Amino acid sequence: MQYKHLFFDLDHTLWDFEANSRQTLEELYQSLNLKEKGIHDFDLFHKNYLLHNDKLWDRYRNGYIKVDELRWKRMWLALLDFKIADEKLAREMGTIFLDLLPTRKLLFPYAIEILDYLAEKKYQLHLITNGFEKTQHGKLKSSGLDKYFLKVITSEGSNSLKPHKEIFDYAFQKTGASPAESIMIGDTIEVDILGAVNAGIDQVHVNHLTKEVQLVNGKAPTYTVYSLKELESIFL
Repeated sequence: MQYKHLFFDLDHTLWDFEANSRQTLEELYQSLNLKEKGIHDFDLFHKNYLLHNDKLWDRYRNGYIKVDELRWKRMWLALLDFKIADEKLAREMGTIFLDLLPTRKLLFPYAIEILDYLAEKKYQLHLITNGFEKTQHGKLKSSGLDKYFLKVITSEGSNSLKPHKEIFDYAFQKTGASPAESIMIGDTIEVDILGAVNAGIDQVHVNHLTKEVQLVNGKAPTYTVYSLKELESIFL
């Protein structure tokens, strides 16, 4: 067995962030009467939220903003798109959103089955996630994924973020894994796959969205799969 330690990403790889965040925002939309406040189109609001969230996460990963700013500004910017300049509402939404989001349970197809398969094959499964400690552990518990992972490495716990090498060094230290026997499994080229390249370990790009191999630093990832079931053909 070439690989012993399998490091998974959580959001967008196993746990369906888009579907779960949509569910949560819909609940906020109803409970806070956002339609009456001027958000006439929920689909547009959700789409804008995801765009703002991605941009702010990028700024957070690069050290330009702090975590508190990320949490409420993604709501603030989504509200501003509808000409609602209400910081108090944005902060309230940010807090409620993070309370509700970890209770969601929607996973990508075959997530549980592939983890059962890998656990049965005696692979050591871990998570490396850029999410926050409390939020990510909440997601794992609610969705039933917590029992599969020996170690959960968060950006908050490690004081670093993918794609930086330091979060992987911290993960190796916590798990006792060596780079030669480790592989990273994630959905984002610029974060998961580049991070694994920086750390000197092999990578599986879980390409849920498109049907083409994407490059990192001009090279293809070690493996590309288009569904979680395809991991079976790599980890025999």
